[in-house]
Amino acid sequence: MAAGVAAVDAAIASRRSIRGFTAEPVPEATVRDILALASRAPSMTNTQPWRVHVVTGAARDALCAEIMAAHAAGEHPEPEYAYYPREWVSPFIDRRREIGWALYGLLGIAKGDREATARQHRRNYDFFGAPVGMILTLHRSLQAGSFLDLGMFLQTIMVAARARGLDTCPQAAFMNWHGIIRRHLSIPPDEIVVCGLALGHADAAARANALHAPRVPVEGFATFHG
Repeated sequence: MAAGVAAVDAAIASRRSIRGFTAEPVPEATVRDILALASRAPSMTNTQPWRVHVVTGAARDALCAEIMAAHAAGEHPEPEYAYYPREWVSPFIDRRREIGWALYGLLGIAKGDREATARQHRRNYDFFGAPVGMILTLHRSLQAGSFLDLGMFLQTIMVAARARGLDTCPQAAFMNWHGIIRRHLSIPPDEIVVCGLALGHADAAARANALHAPRVPVEGFATFHG
């Protein structure tokens, strides 16, 4: 196998959703390099619909503090858009439950422990301790195809991060708090807050990072014709 193929394969295969980061900083130049590379992702007629707000330092801390306080107070804002299905069906609900209970098992969260569950969920809004957070948006005039484009852009960010020894966690949970985010980052109303992304160095001591999500084999999702 060529060295270039092995390097790309390793970056893709080693990407995981990390839920515990160290405080080690990531240089701004590195973040810029990753975003520049990710901008090569394909999009509908080269529309390049993505917008990225990178938050670090005091700006990151202020944003996270307000969202975490609102969550702790029991606020339930309307989500920015419909991310989850209206009705869960098998096998999707089964996979969701499997990974959820695997994570809670690692963290020692018992079924029905709502307080511990909420506490773990709240860690989303601190970017799981990552020093770099990103908020990704799309213009409201765009349709479902641009969400596909944004997904390819997001995946390219995550693979480019792995190539540099960094880890990530994509976080749809941030779209619930679009009002707070919009105010902190001066995001205009014609932009949809799609998701967040944590970027940094994985904390080897974080129990959540022992989670390895299973994948369905090729035979389980692909049909070959011809």
